[in-house]
Amino acid sequence: MPDKINIDSLDLNGLRSFVLQHGMPKFRATQIYKWMYHKGCESIEEMTDISVKDRATLAELCTFTNMDIADVRRSKLDGSVKVLFKLGDGEHIESVVLNDGDRFTACISSQVGCRMGCTFCATSQLGLKRNLTAGEIILQVKRLNELLAEDEYKLSNLVFMGMGEPLDNLENVKVALSILLDDNAYGFSHRKITLSTCGLTDKIEELFKMETPVNLAVSINASSQEERAKTMPVSNKYPLDKLIAVLKKLPVQKRKSITIEYVMLKGVNDTMEDAKRLAKLLKGLDKAKVNLISYNTGSALGYQPPIEKEALKFQEYLLNNKIGVYIRKSLGSDIEGACGQLRAKHDKSVEGYDE
Repeated sequence: MPDKINIDSLDLNGLRSFVLQHGMPKFRATQIYKWMYHKGCESIEEMTDISVKDRATLAELCTFTNMDIADVRRSKLDGSVKVLFKLGDGEHIESVVLNDGDRFTACISSQVGCRMGCTFCATSQLGLKRNLTAGEIILQVKRLNELLAEDEYKLSNLVFMGMGEPLDNLENVKVALSILLDDNAYGFSHRKITLSTCGLTDKIEELFKMETPVNLAVSINASSQEERAKTMPVSNKYPLDKLIAVLKKLPVQKRKSITIEYVMLKGVNDTMEDAKRLAKLLKGLDKAKVNLISYNTGSALGYQPPIEKEALKFQEYLLNNKIGVYIRKSLGSDIEGACGQLRAKHDKSVEGYDE
């Protein structure tokens, strides 16, 4: 007997194909879809308006994604929360809820590990173990909302900035996005979802073929191809000049922009020469804004954050060259939940835990 499929990894089109393939009426897809994504059902037996016969067929062919909360860490500095999830096959991922005043943003993962090899990122040191399914991506959002609901809060924004490179798992990410954006499912606005990439240019173009592309953030982290290739091996396949050229051609919608993420590493990419090269590089990228991110220590990767006054000088130079630039506030750093710190090993019960 073939393996059961994870029914909660299917969007509406996928469900329609599935039910028709197995002799059920087409409208069953809409019923199942509403039960799973609108009502939060995680059991075939709960779907009471579906015939007994079809429920039996579904139970025989389908299962739901298995993902349990293994550990929760709460920041004493800013109220952010990091959650360790144990997946059905025993692998682990992390997700973070960033608490910025009245806004709760979920930083969700798309892969177990990552194969991009960025030298300043803890996740990359794990290598890629596997892609997450669409169901595993979506279930992070559901579980985090359930956690927030205990205090009568709810997620307002989503960022694909957790473990993994989202565009390296684009097909599953696209399915997840279609469900997260659907008003009959999770109902997030496309202006409230941001996908971060290290610059897979062909995949960026494919993403923007979606009917409602989400916000895009691109990790540049260097002002020249030579310097970028030293810390981001992906730049050898996707050169910086070609990446910028693609970004300039993207059909960015009104009231939206492209965020250029720039992790500042002391003595590596934080000089005034870097600022000048970056300003020149971004010239003509009219809808771009720059997020300067101080490197978050704690991952034992040998880097240090920039001196604050140097970061401010860097920002001032870009502002003087009419480039929108912000220094991103670091949230969750005391629980290793900030940018570049996720590694899915913070619980002592998890094999490979590092104190």
